[in-house]
Amino acid sequence: MASTVGILTPKQPPVGRLDVKQAFHPLSSKEKLYAHYMARAAWHGSRIILKQVSPESTPIFDLILELYRSCNGDWKALAEQSSVPAQSLQEFLEYAAVFLGNIGNYYGRGDQKFVLRLPKEDLQKLCQVSQTAADLFEEVRIAIYASRPSSLGFPSDIAQSSYYPGNDWITSQEVDTVSKVLEREHILPENTRIRKVSKGTITTYDVLQASVMIDDKVPYRELKDPGAQGNIRVIRGDHAEGLIRACAYLEKAQEYAANDIQRKVLQQYQLSFRTGDMEAFKSSQRLWVTDIKPTVETIFGFVEPCRDPYGTRAEFEGLVAFVDVEETKVLTRLVEASAKYIRQLPWAEDTGENDGKGPFEKELFVPPDFTSLKTLAYCSSIIFPGINLPNFNDIRQIVGFKNVMISNQIAAEYGENRPTPPYIALSEVAGYMISEYDAFYIWVVLHELLGHGTSKLLTQETESTFNFDFNNPPISPLTSQPITSWYKPGQSWTGVFGDLATSLDECRAECVGAYLMDNEELLNMFGFDESKMTASDRISGLRALENYIEDDHKWGQAHSRAHFAILRVLLDAGSDFMTIHHNATTQSLTVHVDRSKILTHGKPALGKLLLRLHIWRCTADVVACRPWFEALTKVDGIFAEWRKTVLATKMPRQILVQANTFLGEDGVVTLREYDATVEGMVQSWAERGLSRSEMQAEEVL
Repeated sequence: MASTVGILTPKQPPVGRLDVKQAFHPLSSKEKLYAHYMARAAWHGSRIILKQVSPESTPIFDLILELYRSCNGDWKALAEQSSVPAQSLQEFLEYAAVFLGNIGNYYGRGDQKFVLRLPKEDLQKLCQVSQTAADLFEEVRIAIYASRPSSLGFPSDIAQSSYYPGNDWITSQEVDTVSKVLEREHILPENTRIRKVSKGTITTYDVLQASVMIDDKVPYRELKDPGAQGNIRVIRGDHAEGLIRACAYLEKAQEYAANDIQRKVLQQYQLSFRTGDMEAFKSSQRLWVTDIKPTVETIFGFVEPCRDPYGTRAEFEGLVAFVDVEETKVLTRLVEASAKYIRQLPWAEDTGENDGKGPFEKELFVPPDFTSLKTLAYCSSIIFPGINLPNFNDIRQIVGFKNVMISNQIAAEYGENRPTPPYIALSEVAGYMISEYDAFYIWVVLHELLGHGTSKLLTQETESTFNFDFNNPPISPLTSQPITSWYKPGQSWTGVFGDLATSLDECRAECVGAYLMDNEELLNMFGFDESKMTASDRISGLRALENYIEDDHKWGQAHSRAHFAILRVLLDAGSDFMTIHHNATTQSLTVHVDRSKILTHGKPALGKLLLRLHIWRCTADVVACRPWFEALTKVDGIFAEWRKTVLATKMPRQILVQANTFLGEDGVVTLREYDATVEGMVQSWAERGLSRSEMQAEEVL
């Protein structure tokens, strides 16, 4: 059995809080009711996420809530009653807080498992407080301590994925075969899981489709395909429990929606969740994009494919947030000037073609809605600082998209009590920390708007129609020859690039942000100046090595792989622009940047990387892209040595406590915020009404 040392829950994990009180109180009664019911719908998605993470996540979640219920949050009394040392109780609370902060027993950032520190006998003593807790302990007592599977990925001795549940391991090739059949049948993959079942010589692939509806009379829909080595069946009813409750609260929220667009969005959400029809969900997204700067912004559904090892199946997500009017005004000014900055990106041409943006950019950049938000409820394994949606490129290129900044997340992460950043020379730490927030904020803004918001996917739409001049195709700036690849009918970005898609797109977006960060006019728009931009990020590429899974030779997080790719090209920029000093004895790494060479070496290196990724993305050239990017992000040699030091000195990630709303008998919605402590994290979840007994008693159903 593998050692658990590297995956023990961190001691004293840093806990922050998403402050939202000042944004909540000015809302009207109607807006508060809308936010309340939408938040209730969002939090009921947590059981969907737990089921998507690991088989043991749901009973562990139930155990945490049951222990809280049994002692009514008086943890000291529980420890005394159970004769458990204070240290063991603290270790349980730290595990519970990290578990709830990631919604599962694998880190949202990195997809690596963490396990309990406290002795098993002490956990068993705590669980004697009730028969329910004792039963749950028996259910999880092995998995909650097991070091394997140690990461999320295609099922193996060291990895597991609940997107591919069951005892019969499925291979990436089998997933690819089934996915092609689903594509042919026009079944979108985002809300599905695939279960392989082998009985003797017969193999069946059950495509589990998320929906409230369950087909009782005909329990599955069989798909025929001569190329598939087995039967393929579509079975509805996956995640029905969570979706039933989410739909009930979405229906209540409709009564308090601000306009007809919001009501229609909620209706399409419910239609999709009830039937499993992702086309209904896409209809909701077409409408959602047109709901400009709502006071209460929401995001729902099977949205982000970051954790699927195949790269197409999506984790459920629910967000409810309030617009910060003043911060949004600044973002709106940037949106209005977007075309100017797009013309400064590496693929733009000086010929005047396409208004100076070149053939690899959309003819018309539809200015998106870009808002700064204070989030009330963000039900997700990762609380991102910025979001760009929808992920469907046909909607993005025709209807448009939205950008949001989660400003209270950024404020929490870069607050006054944040730890000293690693890998920075002591002489530079003070200046780095002064400018760190400003640099990160503008980087995320540019990442979302001009990173995820740019590019034209050159596509063959039908047998004879293309969205580019097929008879006179664009010249690739990478080869100086006409392009030879493009998206064929029915193909998508994620379908073509598969497991690389998310990492490539995040890398491209990060490069856009860094590439434009020296623009003085742009910085002045946000009240920044170039002299403060000393924190042009230099440490993310090293921290990324925390999320490289050596046993499986893969990256556990798309953003981490992207950051490491950027680090590699900056190290190769030449003339010692960026160097890293490593002392294995003292376990230290220090990044040095020659600021005098940022414009002569650093920016051109970023530009070359950005150009490659952009052109390959636009032309569906996965054949050229895959070997190059895989080689760039390979962790061996000196990088493997650096990784050892990174792991030995890594700091735990911050977890964030979120508020709850409550509806009184007088019809008034009130807000409750919690302490930024491990106890506050557990209490916040315990008061969301997600325990089994509370869910069964919900009147809304």
